[in-house]
Amino acid sequence: MKHHLLPVSAKTVHWGYFSKVVAPALKLKSGDRATIETLTHHANDDYERMIEGDPGAESVFKWTREHKAVVRRGSGPIEGPFIRGSGEGVGVHLLTGPVAIEGAEPGDVLEVRILDVRPRPACKACHAGKCFGSNVAANWGFHYHDLIEEPKPREVVTIFELDASGEPFAKAVYNYVWTPQTDPDGIVHPTIDYPGVRVDHATVVKRENVLSNVRVPARLHFGTMGLAPSEQDFVSSIPPSYTGGNIDDWRVGKGAKMFYPVAVPGAFFSVGDPHAAQGDSELGGTAIETSLTGDFEFILHKHRDLGGTQLEGLTHPMLETPDAWSVYGFTYPNYLAELGANAQLEIANHSSLDRAMRDAFRKMRRFLMTVHKLSEDEAISLMSVGADFGVTQVVDANWGVHGTIRKNVFRCD
Repeated sequence: MKHHLLPVSAKTVHWGYFSKVVAPALKLKSGDRATIETLTHHANDDYERMIEGDPGAESVFKWTREHKAVVRRGSGPIEGPFIRGSGEGVGVHLLTGPVAIEGAEPGDVLEVRILDVRPRPACKACHAGKCFGSNVAANWGFHYHDLIEEPKPREVVTIFELDASGEPFAKAVYNYVWTPQTDPDGIVHPTIDYPGVRVDHATVVKRENVLSNVRVPARLHFGTMGLAPSEQDFVSSIPPSYTGGNIDDWRVGKGAKMFYPVAVPGAFFSVGDPHAAQGDSELGGTAIETSLTGDFEFILHKHRDLGGTQLEGLTHPMLETPDAWSVYGFTYPNYLAELGANAQLEIANHSSLDRAMRDAFRKMRRFLMTVHKLSEDEAISLMSVGADFGVTQVVDANWGVHGTIRKNVFRCD
């Protein structure tokens, strides 16, 4: 077993997409471990607190009229003229990787163990010992067209603070309403429509003492983590799918194991979208988006060895914690295959919790019948009395429902 380090830099991240054709940032073997740094794509909501003085973050977010460190941001076109910018923001998350796993082939399953997660501290001296994150009530949020106060619609950024040593709570520092921002290439962004645009704080009004009596329990986790799909070379990081991605489940943190079906040789694992806290549904559009470092262990399960294990027949992401298993249902289990060439944009027109619930039910039924050898009638009865189905997220186009079954319902004797 080897332990690798994968720091963030303009050379080790890709912005807004999963890809089977990007050169790996790291290659390792089954059983190896890696410490992987991740950055929030919302860091420029407060440059001073989340970027300034941090060499890794500064190298990624550097963008002037003369130089853009990470040019492509999203899976869209990279030849102008642009509406929003290169990649067109069809996908927004900063992902570290890809990590190639030696010997991984389609049909295998990659197990990713999250051994530890810790905040990335601010680097400016006046913020020493603190970590910051941004929550955005955004135009893609479930609430956006159902506001009751003026002005409406509006997008609101709330900056949160937590102790970099691991304080279990986050507290709000201030908020502001998004105003049109002009990027270094001269493109005006009237809404939050392209990742990494630096907010000019001279153009916004900060409101202090917000959520003054509230402390949000920290749930450090990675909102986006998974493997490269096979269907297209560049796939938006926004909709989750059969190889994982933007699942946005706060349970995917320290002590969790995620299992992903391998779709391409090498698996091509990427991780990002780090969160300090999130509730089920991620209703407003984002969590507390912060920067985190994780310690991971990678275990490759070959297809020939899956029979008779909990991974038999697995064609979708699955979570295991010390207490439970969870499967993830989506509006479309594999939207890339089901919606055709324009799937990455088309999926937003089909968001449905009904379909996601149906998919979660079918995946849980398969798990109980295949792994635990229940009949269909037994599985349905157990799901009704012993399984929990919840709304994972309603903001990622391919909406999600998680189905969870506790391990203690099964006798070990």
